[in-house]
Amino acid sequence: MSILYFLVQQTMFFSIPLLIVALGGMFSERSGVINIALEGIMIMGAFAGVLFINLFQNLIPGQPVLLLAILVSALSGVLVSLLHAYASINMKADQIISGTAINMLAPAVSIYVARIIRTVQQIPFVNQFRIEKAPVLGSIPFIGPLLFRNTYLTTYLGFLILIVSALLLYKTRFGLRLRSCGEHPQAADSAGINVYRMRYAGVMISGALAGIGGLVFIIPTSTQFNAEVSGYGFLALAVLIFGQWKPGRILVAAFFFGLMKAVASSYSGISFMRNIPIPSYLYKMIPYIATMIVLAFTSKRSLAPRAEGIPYDQGSR
Repeated sequence: MSILYFLVQQTMFFSIPLLIVALGGMFSERSGVINIALEGIMIMGAFAGVLFINLFQNLIPGQPVLLLAILVSALSGVLVSLLHAYASINMKADQIISGTAINMLAPAVSIYVARIIRTVQQIPFVNQFRIEKAPVLGSIPFIGPLLFRNTYLTTYLGFLILIVSALLLYKTRFGLRLRSCGEHPQAADSAGINVYRMRYAGVMISGALAGIGGLVFIIPTSTQFNAEVSGYGFLALAVLIFGQWKPGRILVAAFFFGLMKAVASSYSGISFMRNIPIPSYLYKMIPYIATMIVLAFTSKRSLAPRAEGIPYDQGSR
């Protein structure tokens, strides 16, 4: 049973950032803008959040500094995403090239700024955010040890973002307008919807969630930031495609890939897997092999938003 608890907890650590970032990508692409800059935005969000924790952890100890760092990460993600939004929407640049440029720029900027501040690119922090046992809930048989012990606030934040995202996308006027801009922008424009504004909103929400996802990935898995997020932005794109741009399916996809990542990273802590004569590098390849297999079987049935990646000129309707 302890192995089950351990595996579920590790899966949560890897699945929640994938879930958050993939939901961010969903908002951007549902509005009609491809956002492959998720990796770069994650890096900048993680950098800003960890730097904030490093500077203020002694002044604001405990969970409050983590919550403030999440807000800082979200803001930094929004600011970076505005570059992509301006290039893609106003300048009508190739959205793939714009996203790639941000992915290349983000680690360089974070390393440069980190070296100015600390003379080295690593930014350490003290991980004091683990919740050993949640009051009351941690004492519930089976469920308590599974979900409410050795956990982080970021886990519950991920589920909250999922619920809010689903409600926002399917139960509000904003969500309907956003989806219409990704499917039929000309029809949306003729109905009085400002396509540019809705696409900016989608990209900015995407940036905020990707920035948060960067910090959420670093907190449970490390005690320092080193200008990289292990390719999670690209893995989140695979989750988004496998999840068919829908929140419920994205949740399933995120937990599938999170489980693969947990197995790859924690196999040495599971006795029966440790004793199997398989080289360690094969375990580390599991998430990426699973990604290729899943995409090979599901990409043909993918139903991306029809106007995704197509620049829209409001003067040409």
